[in-house]
Amino acid sequence: MKIKYHIDGMTCEGCRSGLEQVLTSIPEVSDANVSLERKEAIIVFNQKLTIDDLMKTIPTKYTITEKGNQNYNAVEDILVSDKSELKQLLPLFLIFGYITSASVMINYQSWNTDDFMMDFMGLFYVVFSFFKILDLKGFFGSFAMYDPLAKKISFYSWVYPFIEVGLGLMFLMRFKIDIALIITILILGITTIGVTKVLIDKRSIQCACLGTALKLPMTKATFIENSIMLGMAFWMLIKIYS
Repeated sequence: MKIKYHIDGMTCEGCRSGLEQVLTSIPEVSDANVSLERKEAIIVFNQKLTIDDLMKTIPTKYTITEKGNQNYNAVEDILVSDKSELKQLLPLFLIFGYITSASVMINYQSWNTDDFMMDFMGLFYVVFSFFKILDLKGFFGSFAMYDPLAKKISFYSWVYPFIEVGLGLMFLMRFKIDIALIITILILGITTIGVTKVLIDKRSIQCACLGTALKLPMTKATFIENSIMLGMAFWMLIKIYS
């Protein structure tokens, strides 16, 4: 269900982006677009909230009122939601493609599958940690919404991006690969459990895999992304100890 609201209290682009981030973090909201110029928010719900419920979740400086004539049919809602989700996931697919291409180019002259996978995992960690570190505070809130360990130990959310940096360097420098693989299986295994639960419960939350700079919905793509990394880690660990 897509509904348009009038917003009072926004004075700058920071207000707009901050409010949009708050709205998209609400479990019942699958997408939200806020316009400073039009003083409005278009919110796509998977379960509609009342005005009072919305007011409780946003900063008190803002006032939100529903605009009239919101008669969107079910087919339009599905098409809008699907289109928006694909558009939001485009940065993830592009980054994944660049990392894969870079790993292939590094290894194409003397191809070695193990080296390709280590370069892929190293670049994956370094690139993804960069986006998380851009907004550590925002990542902290988003990650704790679905990662089981981050829910119990808040400090884990703060250090997670730096763990990724360390793992990325270990893979790229071929340093203690067995330890890096074991840590990868542990941390991504825990996160994948949380992602799976979100998908089973059909909750719409923001994925923190690329931090908060790029707003990504939690979808099967996140599960597939983690599964690829876990598959590589298990494969290489088996080869090392076999």
